[in-house]
Amino acid sequence: MSIIWTIAGMELRRLFLSPLAWVVLALVQFVLAWVFLLGLNEYLTQVMPVMAGRENAPGITDLVVSAVWLWAGLVMLAVMPVLTMRTFAEERMNHTLPLLTSAPVSALQLVLGKYLGLLGLLGVAVLLWALMPVSLALGTALDWGRLLSGMLGLFLLLASFAAAGLYLSALASQPVVAAVSTIGLLIFLAVLYVSGSAQGSTSTLFVYLSHFGHFLSFLEGMFDSSDLVYYLLFIGFFLGLAVLRLGNERFRR
Repeated sequence: MSIIWTIAGMELRRLFLSPLAWVVLALVQFVLAWVFLLGLNEYLTQVMPVMAGRENAPGITDLVVSAVWLWAGLVMLAVMPVLTMRTFAEERMNHTLPLLTSAPVSALQLVLGKYLGLLGLLGVAVLLWALMPVSLALGTALDWGRLLSGMLGLFLLLASFAAAGLYLSALASQPVVAAVSTIGLLIFLAVLYVSGSAQGSTSTLFVYLSHFGHFLSFLEGMFDSSDLVYYLLFIGFFLGLAVLRLGNERFRR
């Protein structure tokens, strides 16, 4: 287990030592801050005067905070492949992957270590994004259950993105190929939700297979164990494929 944490620490340091992680975090933070301020302004100037005095009116957590989490998921769908493409594809391009696979470290330890390093970066990012909604507690009452549910759903969504990207990076010989294939897969899963939930063509199977159907449940403040199981199975499936891929590559050598 200590080997896994050592690899995770090295991967996390490598991410933060490169300008890529800082640029990505800054750009996403800027986009979400813009969304947050626009949503807050709309709520204060348009929604709140209309909803004042109504029973069961949607609050600021429903309309502003949930929008931040939703936009974070959509933006990271495009950004996550840029972060995951380097995990194995760049190692293969730089001819350093054979050194890793020939080291006295199992494929499982290598995959889990790199994946935990990515999760560390994602955890920092989600906490930074959460500072904006939490700041609203200084002037109003927040639905903390829904806020935390949205945070958990967002982290699970991004963790599933990372698992898929890590596997496709293990397949590719060029980081760009890994990034493009990851974007293609994630967009396909998003299209499944859109097509499955479209009026006149409702398909529960498509909605279930897509990330976003489960993510939206968390945004609504509903913690369903089936949604958690979906993400865990999705992550386990792609990490298992990555382990098999690296194991086969080591065996061929």
